[in-house]
Amino acid sequence: MLDNQTKPKSKGRVLVAMSGGVDSSVAAALLVEQGYEVIGATMQVWDYSTCDITEGNGTCCSSIDVDDARSVADKINIPFYVLNCEAKFKASVIDPFINAYLNGQTPLPCVNCNTYLKFDHLVKKMKELDCDYLATGHYAQIVYDENNHAHIKTSTDDWKDQTYFLFTIDPQIVSKLLFPIGHLKKPQVREIAEAKGLVVAKKKDSTGICFVGNKGYDNFIKEQVSSKILSTKKGQLKRYPTGEVMAEHEGIHLYTIGQSKGLGMTYHEKLFVLKIDADTNTVWVGDEKDLYSNEVEVIEPHWLSEVTDGSEYEVKIRYQHKASKAIVEKTERGIRLKFEEPQRAVAPGQAAVLYKNQKLIGGGWITLN
Repeated sequence: MLDNQTKPKSKGRVLVAMSGGVDSSVAAALLVEQGYEVIGATMQVWDYSTCDITEGNGTCCSSIDVDDARSVADKINIPFYVLNCEAKFKASVIDPFINAYLNGQTPLPCVNCNTYLKFDHLVKKMKELDCDYLATGHYAQIVYDENNHAHIKTSTDDWKDQTYFLFTIDPQIVSKLLFPIGHLKKPQVREIAEAKGLVVAKKKDSTGICFVGNKGYDNFIKEQVSSKILSTKKGQLKRYPTGEVMAEHEGIHLYTIGQSKGLGMTYHEKLFVLKIDADTNTVWVGDEKDLYSNEVEVIEPHWLSEVTDGSEYEVKIRYQHKASKAIVEKTERGIRLKFEEPQRAVAPGQAAVLYKNQKLIGGGWITLN
């Protein structure tokens, strides 16, 4: 049984990750109100002079976002630091993002950002500053079981819940995490920001991939990768299951599972990308019915709680996916998920994340069968 009230938090020093958005700003303000000693920190992760997104409108940690975070820190009277993380962000988030597309996968950069920056780099900074806790503006909750073990639970706001991105967190640090807005819904968060006079109260949410901007991921990759390398990714569009060549394509990085628009070909029926073969640069297209899978292979699993072979869990195969029931079978490389109902457009490179009674159990990376 999980109970939010089992173990009240003692007050202490908290490092708050402040992105310059309304969620993390309210998180910091609430902690001050609750009597914690709060220190704010913003990670400078990307040079937005290379990005055509309008700063402060759907970005994260740009120069305007840093200024907004500093303004909030001044308003609530807390110390504030800016941490330059551009090199680590490039190595841990951007480079894997590009490589995934070049290998026919659909990447999930937010997980890497959480894994290697927010809950790694900031945890180290938390310890350096002699803080007791690390807090973020994630829509998630920390709860305690009857043995006083800390667990991550889904947010009250089902639509904004972000636990899907947190499955790689080290279980050892869960008790050191605070998610101050996890029990709130987004409109409530904005109301609190308004009431406290925070400059970010009406600021737009960050959307899409923060470092890509309005140019689209295909143009972003084109800017980051040499034309010589991209030319090696050209190949053919083939009809499943006949193998009929439908057209030539300009690179497998331009396609993702389930895509139906911009295929670079015309056909009398609507076709969908079913599979991307990086070995031959073949993009397989076919009918929508062939997008559905009953089983999913998952590798490199990371567990926050013990997983029982043969047991049923709720599983999300993408962020906005409504969790579906699946039986877990352990394999040499990870697990196999057998779903109660067929799942649409299962994409290698995305994560399969497991839950039990709203508790985050863990997850792993979807791969081809």
